[in-house]
Amino acid sequence: MGIALWLSCGIVAFLIARLVPFARRNPWVELAITLLAALALGIFATALDFAGWNELDWRAGLFAFFGSFAAAGAVRAVQSLATSNGGPS
Repeated sequence: MGIALWLSCGIVAFLIARLVPFARRNPWVELAITLLAALALGIFATALDFAGWNELDWRAGLFAFFGSFAAAGAVRAVQSLATSNGGPS
């Protein structure tokens, strides 16, 4: 159940990030990054003893949500820098 919480928090972060039109490019890259970040941060939350991979805990959910939302922002920042420096749009 914990993994489902992490992944759902990653999907929600992805959907909220897609509402912001700035530097919105390829949705598949952004989705992959947010889901991988949510999983990695969920595993890190388990190491910090915020529940576990099979237990629900709101602290692990928030950790995964905010971390994957930040990862989506980092993807947008990199894409914005790439297009402003004359790279492919």
